[in-house]
Amino acid sequence: MTETITIPLFPLGLVLLPGMRLPLHIFEERYKQMIAECLADHRPFGIVLFDGQAIHSVGCMAWVDKVIKRYDDGRMDIMTRGGKRFVIQELIEDRAYMEARVFFFDDAETVSPDDNLEEVVRTAMNLLNEAGEVDIGIDPSTVGGRIDPKQLSFTIAALEGFAPAERQGLLEMTVPAERLKKSVQALSRIVARNRLTREIQKMIGGNGHPPRSILRQLENQLKK
Repeated sequence: MTETITIPLFPLGLVLLPGMRLPLHIFEERYKQMIAECLADHRPFGIVLFDGQAIHSVGCMAWVDKVIKRYDDGRMDIMTRGGKRFVIQELIEDRAYMEARVFFFDDAETVSPDDNLEEVVRTAMNLLNEAGEVDIGIDPSTVGGRIDPKQLSFTIAALEGFAPAERQGLLEMTVPAERLKKSVQALSRIVARNRLTREIQKMIGGNGHPPRSILRQLENQLKK
């Protein structure tokens, strides 16, 4: 039987991923209490996506790496880091803030030789270079078996441009090779949109008019 534990729960309109750093401004009284208790007990809390209609059942634990600023009224600016993933079995509303009974899960499969991820990793590195992203701590020359597809997939999905729904889908996946492929596909679309946007901005800056072909490409990219 799967072991469950009770955790503090923070529903938000965003998704935290394992290893992802996320700054938060804590201002509601119930969450000021929750974070204060987590800091005092040196324990994490759970972040789960609330999409405006429902709380999703899969979330990610958040550790407070640093309290950036404390305000006189108890508000806080904190930096968090994603930890383990969990599935909610039951919501508990006995305290000022919500809690949940959850169990943890991880990837169910390791990478097999048949996954052939070398080309996927090379594509990811090329896209990251084009996007001009900051160093993510992975050497492109080490593609292949030494690249952790789990780490790389979550690192890519944490980049700007991924919608909450995209991140949620990747968070729930348990096959690292498939998650990496999907994250690279999504990154490819983001880079393509950014490329077209830059071209249009250059033309507008030069008092020109974007060709209809570029506008159609941008429209098609936005539909994806």
